[in-house]
Amino acid sequence: MKQLIPDNVSKFDNVYDVLKERGFIEQSTDEEAVRDLLKNEKVKFYIGFDPTADCLHVGHFMQVIIMMYMQKFGHTPVVLIGGGTGMVGDPSGRTDMRKLMDVETVDYNCAQFKKLFDKFIDFDDEWQYVGNGGVYQPGHETKTPEPGKAVSVNNGAWIRPLNFLEFVREIGSQFNVNTMLRSEAFKQRMARESGLTFFEFSYMLMQSYDFYVMARDFDVKIEFGGDDQWSNIIGGVDLTRKLLRKDVYGMTFSLLTTSEGKKMGKTQKGALWLDPNRTSPYDFFQYWRNVADADVNKCLRMLTFLPMEEVERLSSLEGAEINKAKEILAFEVTKLVHGEEEAQKALEAARSAFGGGAASENIPTVAMAAAEFEGEGKGLVTLIKELGLAPSNGEARRNIEQGGVAVNGEKITDARFAVTADQFKDGVLLIQKGKKKFMKVTLN
Repeated sequence: MKQLIPDNVSKFDNVYDVLKERGFIEQSTDEEAVRDLLKNEKVKFYIGFDPTADCLHVGHFMQVIIMMYMQKFGHTPVVLIGGGTGMVGDPSGRTDMRKLMDVETVDYNCAQFKKLFDKFIDFDDEWQYVGNGGVYQPGHETKTPEPGKAVSVNNGAWIRPLNFLEFVREIGSQFNVNTMLRSEAFKQRMARESGLTFFEFSYMLMQSYDFYVMARDFDVKIEFGGDDQWSNIIGGVDLTRKLLRKDVYGMTFSLLTTSEGKKMGKTQKGALWLDPNRTSPYDFFQYWRNVADADVNKCLRMLTFLPMEEVERLSSLEGAEINKAKEILAFEVTKLVHGEEEAQKALEAARSAFGGGAASENIPTVAMAAAEFEGEGKGLVTLIKELGLAPSNGEARRNIEQGGVAVNGEKITDARFAVTADQFKDGVLLIQKGKKKFMKVTLN
């Protein structure tokens, strides 16, 4: 299921400018040099993915979209799957040590990752990387990648064969511990009583070694990553420059966060997965349908391929009209991840539940006096209890504050929220608790 980016996605012809316009780029090691490189050459670049689970989540999808843009503009994505670094685990931004995985789990997760990448990225599967035997035995690519196609490589190929003494002699000697300790990647952990293990401390060396190996063996020129990867990327740029006398570059991208600075893609059930067996297309659709008004512009820019003019038009809608933009956002993102047929099904199911469609006739309905909702209206906490959706006011309040209640498809988290008569659409109000409990309230 390959997704093509439309030609009218941007007025720019340099992918750097396109990514800048969409709001992806946070930092570059040399902005002018990177922009010129992407304008004047077709380069190999890489993004690394450690197999911490057997499925990709929406945080990974940002990186996938960036690779799709780069591929459209003629550059070669190198998808680096961390069969080596995944044995350690990146401590960046972590407050505790990651759970260690055995080799079999890491290898299984790597294989599952590759299957999901195949849905979005067009690969040259005949390309292979072979022959690496450690620090002193470089590997090589078996062929030049076909133009316009990506390649995938597993860093277990060069990290697992490493000899410890060789590695710390040749690579570790290039790193200053004082400089490493000042990096953002370690600050959070160093401030905690549990500190940081030497095992995790070595991760920066391994990720830096990744860049060095790929620059040496098959001419990768840029590393991309989330903004939390800046210190690790700088390490790779510096190491490659020292050992190869070669200029390479790094660029980081905004993390997908809400207007309040919280990471998107977290639900009551956990992560928002790209696998339909983990997160159903309907639940996936509903997540984006219910984003905050302030997050609509960012999501449309970063997670859809709508032209910027359309993004700005939709995100400028106000009041109830902004719901149209959210519906388009949800449809477009679900279409990218699950295909147009599943997106259409999710759209129809949502409209049916929230818009009085055919299936909504099965939703329980309660008639209430219009007078109850006049003036300042009726408290949502009280209404939920009276409808039998919660056994007590306290439970109703907790449901609301934990994000488990929606009114007419809009998630409500303020327990002081009041329902007023003007919120009824054609005399109907739809209350949802959790994923499956619906109740219609009509006025009499």
